[in-house]
Amino acid sequence: MQVCIYVIAYGYPVSFLSEQGVLALGSRFKALSDLFYDAADAIYRDRGIALQARWFPLVRLLQVRGAMSVTEIADVIGQSHSAVSQLATRLVRDGWLQATGDARDRRRRTLALTERAQAELRAAQPVWEAIRVELEARLAAQGTGLLHALSALEDGLVAQPLAAGVIARCRARQSAAVRIVPFAPELRADFYRLNAEWLVRYYRIEPIDHAVLSEPERHILAPGGAIFFALRDKEVVGTCALLQESPGVFELTKMAVSENCQGLGIGRRLLDAAIAEFEARRGERLFLESHSRLQPALRLYAQAGFELQPGLKPDSHYQRSDVYMIYRGKPGAA
Repeated sequence: MQVCIYVIAYGYPVSFLSEQGVLALGSRFKALSDLFYDAADAIYRDRGIALQARWFPLVRLLQVRGAMSVTEIADVIGQSHSAVSQLATRLVRDGWLQATGDARDRRRRTLALTERAQAELRAAQPVWEAIRVELEARLAAQGTGLLHALSALEDGLVAQPLAAGVIARCRARQSAAVRIVPFAPELRADFYRLNAEWLVRYYRIEPIDHAVLSEPERHILAPGGAIFFALRDKEVVGTCALLQESPGVFELTKMAVSENCQGLGIGRRLLDAAIAEFEARRGERLFLESHSRLQPALRLYAQAGFELQPGLKPDSHYQRSDVYMIYRGKPGAA
């Protein structure tokens, strides 16, 4: 007779979860965890041991290391303080643990096993040995270094949290979907809108800003400059400009990205486009003016190859500027 065991997790059989590959890794671990817990509880019942499998990390730790606080236990076994505290309260009530208050800190409890718990765990030792031998035999039969791989995965998740890595990939995908396009008359209003939003948020619109933003063709394009826009689908989400101050000398200016699109790498895409245009024109000097309060922007400029100057630009026409940077080339370039 063939016996088929189906492990159910979140309402789906494990065969379905296996088809989902790594996307269902957490669900499969949860299903596997439940399977192990159920098996251990069945073994304990058969052997007349009152221990429950989900208590194992906590009570085994106290058996090995002696009395510890809830915070210390949570740190060692990788569970939340709340979860450990709730389980400890139950085990104290059921006579498995004894709690001792800290005379120096009433909120701190030290937990230790009772005599009853010590006896139950001594009785469980042969069962644990049998479980260890059985599982090692099954893992050996698979011919894989599962425990090593699991340890490596756990260490990796601690060193580089999964959420941060996935979020970075999502942002990279969003950034990759962005198109950088040159100025077109129908984008004139977006040029004003994006820069006005930025200026109002951080400073105020100075007369020179209003003049340039209102007539970019006259003040930027006609003197030999260029304007770039970042489009996500059909939405204009960023812009920047190259303003030619004199033959071969350009200012990077009017950089703005929609607030809800910041952190997606759009500013860097615009910056790279402007630098590429400057180099294509064989420009001699590229500079920018900014403010020291805009640290994220200044880091972006430095990463792109702009070097902070010791003083302000002598003939600056911005009242708000206290930072002067000159492009020295892409970092690492020969």
